[in-house]
Amino acid sequence: MIEITQEIVFDAAHSLGAGAPENRRVHGHSFCVDVTLRGEPAPATGMLREFGEVKSVLAAIAEELDHRMLNDVPGLGAPTLENLARFIFGRAKEKLPEVARVRIRRPSCGQSCLYEEP
Repeated sequence: MIEITQEIVFDAAHSLGAGAPENRRVHGHSFCVDVTLRGEPAPATGMLREFGEVKSVLAAIAEELDHRMLNDVPGLGAPTLENLARFIFGRAKEKLPEVARVRIRRPSCGQSCLYEEP
């Protein structure tokens, strides 16, 4: 079994309806996302997926989120790390069935969330 991972990065704003007062105000973050695919490489190519294809799919997802107000992104729900990880996982899985997990990080906060296929 092989795993490959591609990173995407985006910046976005959000506000949360609960928690500390600073979370209720509109604020922004830089997000780093690792999307991991898992499976057996194709015998003919030796590759699980061509990285250019993976990067293209993930760039389209990042475009949906980059420099956006996450509260306004259809299908995301509350713009928490947990929901972002699920959202990105679902979008990526539609085009890349080998997607096994998504880790999303906010490096400036030292926070991350991992979503794996149930």
